[in-house]
Amino acid sequence: MHHRIITLLLLVGLLLGGSVLLSGAGSYRLPGNQQGYSPDQPIAFSHRLHAGELQINCKFCHSNAEVSRHSGIPAADVCMRCHKQLTAPRGEQQAEDTLADTEKRPAKRIVSPELRKLYNSLGLGEDLKPDPNKQPHSIAWVRIHNLPDYVYFDHRAHIGAGVKCQHCHGAVESMERMRQESTLGMGWCVDCHRDTKANGVHGKQVNPSLDCGTCHY
Repeated sequence: MHHRIITLLLLVGLLLGGSVLLSGAGSYRLPGNQQGYSPDQPIAFSHRLHAGELQINCKFCHSNAEVSRHSGIPAADVCMRCHKQLTAPRGEQQAEDTLADTEKRPAKRIVSPELRKLYNSLGLGEDLKPDPNKQPHSIAWVRIHNLPDYVYFDHRAHIGAGVKCQHCHGAVESMERMRQESTLGMGWCVDCHRDTKANGVHGKQVNPSLDCGTCHY
C-alpha cells in the first residue's frame, strides 16, 4: 500500500509538471533570444514617421548596409540634412506661422524637445550655429539587434542578393519605436537559407550557404 501511494503521488506530480510545461511552452525562449526587445532610446526616433509616412528609404540613413558588414548608425549630419530646416513637426510650425501673421510679428522658430537633443549633441545654440558654451557629444543609441560574438553576419551579402530589410527586421515602417521582430536564432537563419536556396529571392536564383563555417568561423 505504501508503495502504491508513492507511485500515485509521483504520477500526479508528473502530470501537474507536464501541464505547467505545456502551458508555458508558447512563451519559452532559448537563452539569448531577444525577440521583442525594444529599449528606450536617447532620442525618440520614429521609424513609423520616417520610413512609413515620409517613405524615406532605409539605405538613406543606413547607407553602409550595401558596402559594409554592418549597416551602421546614421551620423548626426545625416539627420541635419533635413532637420537643419525642419526643427519641429510641420503642423506646429505652421500654427506658429499663422499666429505670427495674424499678430503681425515675425514667426518664432519652434524646436521640438526631441530635436533639441540632436542639436545639443552637435553643440548648437538656438540659432542652430555652434555655441562655444556647448560641448558636442555622441548620441548613445542603444543597439537592438545583437548577435553572439561567434556569429558572422554580413549585410552586403544579403542586400546584394535582394533581401529586403523588412525580412529580418520586420515592418519597421509601422514601428513607432524600433524592436527586434525576429528571433535571429540559428534555426531561423538556416530555415531562411534553405527556403531561399529552393525558391530564390523575388524570383532571382541565389545559392546561400548551409555550411557551418559560413556563419561560425
